[in-house]
Amino acid sequence: MISILLPDLRGGGAERVSVDLARAFAALGHPVEFVLMRAEGDFLSEAQRGFPVVDLDIRKTGQVPVPLARYLRARRPDALIANMWPLTSAAVAGRMLSMQRTRLLLVEHITLSNQYASWGWSHNMMMRASLLTTYRLADRVAAVSEGAARHTAGLAGLGRERVAVLHNPIPPRAVPLLQATTLAERLWNCPPGLRILTVGSLKEQKNHPLLLRAFAAMPRPDARLMILGQGQNETMLRGLAAELGIADRVIFAGFHADPSAFYATANLFVLSSDHEGFGNVIVEALSFGLPVVSTDCPSGPAEILDNGSFGRLVPVGDANALARAMEAALDAPVDRDALRRRAADFAPGIAARKYLDLMGL
Repeated sequence: MISILLPDLRGGGAERVSVDLARAFAALGHPVEFVLMRAEGDFLSEAQRGFPVVDLDIRKTGQVPVPLARYLRARRPDALIANMWPLTSAAVAGRMLSMQRTRLLLVEHITLSNQYASWGWSHNMMMRASLLTTYRLADRVAAVSEGAARHTAGLAGLGRERVAVLHNPIPPRAVPLLQATTLAERLWNCPPGLRILTVGSLKEQKNHPLLLRAFAAMPRPDARLMILGQGQNETMLRGLAAELGIADRVIFAGFHADPSAFYATANLFVLSSDHEGFGNVIVEALSFGLPVVSTDCPSGPAEILDNGSFGRLVPVGDANALARAMEAALDAPVDRDALRRRAADFAPGIAARKYLDLMGL
């Protein structure tokens, strides 16, 4: 049995990936359980329909080791996949307390120094000390992109060869139902041809202000920008859209667990992030044959797009370059089959086998 440890199943990239990975493990004959600090989140009901979910019922990561140790002694899984620091470090302590031989794989989904850059010197020193102390005690350590793997190895004091690259599994989405497509069309409220989509939580990392400024700089008054996601920055972003004079052309569509209908009805996908661990939404867009423009941020977009072979890359933070790339992408012919083939390289079955090989299962 494989256990997957997460804080919860909120609507984020790592959580989405974990549910898809669980399905792929099950398809290959491996039972899966989710172990959550808190049994809550947008994907909880979806996970519960296919897998047992264990609720540790704790709020702080520092409380994880003791109940996790009890779980490991009771259930004795063959492997535990722990996602995202500091939960990864807590998992190391929990396995030690359990005195079990469960194989432990730690997986980082982001570049930690970028994620926590604003938290201050003392927090970052504590983070580095935590990684240096615990990561070498895991059986395997991995990250979701080459850049994230290099970064994790540096923070944890490990040789680069000690951190594997496990690209995220991104399943091909089903053709959206007519009802979902009708909703998307109603939200777009404009004819096809100038529909620009972005998908992601409304947080600083995603740099939606950059996208709004680039969109405002485009000489296409009939274009629409749809922002699919939710988060604490929505009020600020609505205010910026009004300040830029584009509020009537920007659609804040909220969170949708299945964004297929929005990919299927868009003309261009844009990612404006300052940093990423991988960039799942880029693969999702490619799977619909949707052209992509992305900032060349660390880490993931350049790997997915093969350094520009399957999409356009622009410097981080450059609104004018982003606007020009969006303009060019809307005008350029698109080989949709080639984009779909690239997305297929990240199929869950391929990713699951790499996980299993790394864990020796």
